[in-house]
Amino acid sequence: MRNWKYVIAAAAVGLAAFLLYRTLSRYSLDQLVAAVTAVPAPRLLGAAGFAAASYLSLTFFDYLALHYVKRPLPYRKAALASFTALSLGHNIGLAALSSGAVRYRFYNRWGLKTGEVAKVIVFCGITVGLGLLVLGGAALLLRSGLAVEITGLTRLVVLALGAGCLALPGLYLVLSAFVRKPLTIRRWSLEMPPLKLAIGQVVVGSVNFAFVVACLHQALAAVADVAYLGVASVYVIANATALVSHVPGGLGVIESVVMYLLPQKDLIGPLLVFRFVYFLVPLVLGGILFAVTELVYRRKGNAYVGDGVGAEA
Repeated sequence: MRNWKYVIAAAAVGLAAFLLYRTLSRYSLDQLVAAVTAVPAPRLLGAAGFAAASYLSLTFFDYLALHYVKRPLPYRKAALASFTALSLGHNIGLAALSSGAVRYRFYNRWGLKTGEVAKVIVFCGITVGLGLLVLGGAALLLRSGLAVEITGLTRLVVLALGAGCLALPGLYLVLSAFVRKPLTIRRWSLEMPPLKLAIGQVVVGSVNFAFVVACLHQALAAVADVAYLGVASVYVIANATALVSHVPGGLGVIESVVMYLLPQKDLIGPLLVFRFVYFLVPLVLGGILFAVTELVYRRKGNAYVGDGVGAEA
C-alpha cells in the first residue's frame, strides 16, 4: 500500500526532468548561450538575487499557514516543503494541485492530517491572490497612464480596477479583524485567520510578487528602458492569463503577453533569462532536493518524524 507513494514521488521527479528538457529543447545551445550573454552580468546577478528573494518570501507562506492551522513547525521544515513544492509546482502547472501533492508528502510525515494540509494549501493560495491584488492595484493607480497605454482601457476603468484590487485585501483584513465564525459560501467554508496572520499574508504576498517583478525587470532592462511599475502592470496581466490557462509554468503565455504588450523591443532573450533564473534553476534544485529527501526518508523510515510536530530536530 505504501509503494504508491514512491511511485508518485518518482513520477513527480520524472515530470520535473521532462519539463526541463521540453523547455530547453525549444532552443539551440547557441540561442541559450546568446540569451544569457546578452544580459550584462550585473543585470543577471540582480535577476538571480531577486528570484532567490522571491523564493525566500514564499517560504513564509507555509510558515504562516502552519500557524493558521495551529500546527506550527520549525521554519527550516516549512522552508523545505515550500521551496520543493513551489519550485516544482511553478513548472508543472495547476500549482494548487501539483505543489499541494508535494506539500502533502512532507507535512503528512510531520504529523499533519489531510484536512490540515488542505487548509495550508488554501491559505497559501489566498496569500498568492492577496499579493497579486496589491501589486496590480498599486501599479494601476501609480502608473495609470502607462496602464492605459498597454491595455487600451480608459483611465477611469484603470483607476477603478486599481482601486478594486486594493479594496479586496482591505476587505480581507477587516473580515479577519471582526469575523470570528467561518464564512460560508455555498458549500465552501473559510475560517478567517487572526488579524496578525492576515496582515502577514498581505505583506509577504506583496513582497513576493514585488521581487518576481524585480527579477523580470532586471532582465528586460538589459535591452529596453522600461519602468518597474510598467513591468508590474504587464506581469500582473501575464500572470493572471497564465493562472487561467493552467499552462505549466505559464510556458509561452507569459512570454507572449509581455511581447504583445511591449512590442517595441526584441525581448525573447531577456524573457528566456527570466524563465531560466526564476523557473528552471529552481526546478533543477527542487527536483534534486525532492529526490534526495525521498531517498533519505525511505532509508530511515520514520527516524526523522520522532522529533514530533513543532519540535526542533
